[in-house]
Amino acid sequence: MAECTHDCSTCGESCGERTEPQSFLKAHNSAARVGKVFGVVSGKGGVGKSMVASQLAVLMRRKGCKVGILDGDITGPSIPKCFGVRERAMGDERGMLPVETGGGIQMISVNLLLDNETDPVLWRGPVIGGVVTQFWTDVIWDVDYLFVDMPPGTGDVALSVFQSLPLDGIIIVASPQELVSMVVEKAVKMAEMMEVPIVGVVENMSYLRCPDCGKEIPLFGAGKTEAAAQAHGLPLLARMPLDPSLAQLVDQGRIEDFQGDWLAGVVDAVEKFARKA
Repeated sequence: MAECTHDCSTCGESCGERTEPQSFLKAHNSAARVGKVFGVVSGKGGVGKSMVASQLAVLMRRKGCKVGILDGDITGPSIPKCFGVRERAMGDERGMLPVETGGGIQMISVNLLLDNETDPVLWRGPVIGGVVTQFWTDVIWDVDYLFVDMPPGTGDVALSVFQSLPLDGIIIVASPQELVSMVVEKAVKMAEMMEVPIVGVVENMSYLRCPDCGKEIPLFGAGKTEAAAQAHGLPLLARMPLDPSLAQLVDQGRIEDFQGDWLAGVVDAVEKFARKA
């Protein structure tokens, strides 16, 4: 065996140092306190991932927990809009300070760093992934629960989050359409490959409740999410409706005022995961 140069890129040996698994996990800011970290994930965009993350944070805050949201969707950040937050994130010599909502939820998002919230983020994947990682390493969080609104899909940015953040579990969000089984499977397989536990699945846009008779109308047909979840041994934690009042609250930046117990099962599951971790 030749003398080791410590440069594995030029070496063909299978030594112990070379085969030792490497962790890419990053430590959070030394001034921060972070309890449990849960990612809210979707196999594709447009299924309501940010809505679920926002409501979940609100419900945990109502239980008296200190809660934060890390908006990892850099090219389509919507968390500040949901909460009506427009102030710029600031910092001090220790690091970046999260912005607090009216209800006391801490958050960080690229929209809190831009001059104009409608400015597009024309960055390549590695840069975006680096920003998401910095939201973990540089921000001075003080939370019991940190929810990460993950970038959609299974590309390099999502991979950066899985590798860099110590996720205690993920919640997969899907919609009722037929292609949901494929979308859920992609998210499940990525989580399994990254060895991240899956809390369960949430079906969004499951139905519209008739304002006259109260009947549930499945606008997209009978949901396929439960069957897709069962195929992977996962629980369907919640079925969320299409609710015009929710859309109105988001438009007004008042998601903290929403009423509804659709995500009660998700909250219970997250708390159980937190106790096990």
